[in-house]
Amino acid sequence: MNKYDRLLFILNLLRSRRNLNASLIAEECGVAERTIYRDIIALSEANIPIYYDHGYKYASDNFLPPLNFSIEEYLTLSAALESSPLSETGVSKGVLKGVKTKIEAALSQDVRKGKLGKNISTKISIKDTSKSDSKEKFYPLIEDAVKRNIVLRLEYDSIESGVSIRLVEPYFMIFIERAFYFVAYCRKRKGLRTFRLDRIKGIELTEEAFVPRENIDPAGYFKDSWGVFGGDPEEIEVIFTGKAARVVKTARHHNNEKIEKLGKDKVRYTIRVSGVDEIMRWIIGFGGEAKVVQPTSLVTKIKHHAEEILEQYKS
Repeated sequence: MNKYDRLLFILNLLRSRRNLNASLIAEECGVAERTIYRDIIALSEANIPIYYDHGYKYASDNFLPPLNFSIEEYLTLSAALESSPLSETGVSKGVLKGVKTKIEAALSQDVRKGKLGKNISTKISIKDTSKSDSKEKFYPLIEDAVKRNIVLRLEYDSIESGVSIRLVEPYFMIFIERAFYFVAYCRKRKGLRTFRLDRIKGIELTEEAFVPRENIDPAGYFKDSWGVFGGDPEEIEVIFTGKAARVVKTARHHNNEKIEKLGKDKVRYTIRVSGVDEIMRWIIGFGGEAKVVQPTSLVTKIKHHAEEILEQYKS
C-alpha cells in the first residue's frame, strides 16, 4: 500500500471505527507505529481535522456522501466480501480490506444503526485447501505476469511427472475445486496447462513479454471439464440406481448433463466432458449403485481400480 492509499485508508478507518490507537492502525495498514505517527502529522498538516480522545478520531462527517444502501444490500455485500477466497491472497487481501473499510465509512446513519441489531441470516463457507504461504508468495507475481503478459519461469511439482522447470505464458487465475489455479501455455508441454499454486516450488518473472493467444478465457477453458483438468472429449453414459439415483436426479452437477428417469430409483446419466479422470472418481464414490455403460475405456479403468481396491483388502 503506497502512502496516498494508506492515508485514505486511515481516514476511512477513523470514520468507521472508534478508539483506534497508533498500534491498531499500524496493524490494519501493515506498517510500523512510527509510520502511522508520521501519517497522522501529514493529515493534520493538510488541515484534516483529526484529534485524540481515547483513540484517534475524525472530527467531520463532510468527507464523502453516504452510500445509498439498504440494510439488506449492505449485509449481502458484506457477506460476499468476507467469504471471497481473494481475502486469503497477498495483494487482493489488502484491496478487499480497503473496500470494506470504505464501505463502512460511507454508510448512512440508518444503516449504521440498523446493522447493530440485525442478525446475519446467510453465511457462506468456501473451503480453500491450498497452502496459505503459496498464495502470499506466488499470487502477486502471477497476477503481475498476467497483467503485463510476461513469461514466468516455474519450478513445478506435477502429480504426474514430478518436479520440473517450465517456461509458461500465464493467462488467468481462478479459484476452483477448493484451491487457486492459473492457466498458462506451457512451452515444455506445448499446450495450455492448469497449475495449482501450492504445487509451485519456485517462480520468477523473466524479462520476456509474449503475445497473448486469442479466445483463452475461464468460461471457454473450463466449459467441458468436470472439474479442474481437461483432456480429450468423451461421451459418458452411466446408470444410477437406489440412493445414488436419488442423489443424481435431485442435484445439478454439470451444465452439459442430461438425466433420464428409468424408474422410481433408476436414472440414465449422460454427459460430454473433457477428460475422464475426475468424473471417474465421482462415479466410483457411488460404489455398486453406478454402472458405466460407455465409453469402454472408462469401464476398463474402473474395473482396474476396483481390482486394485480388492487386492488391498485381501487377507
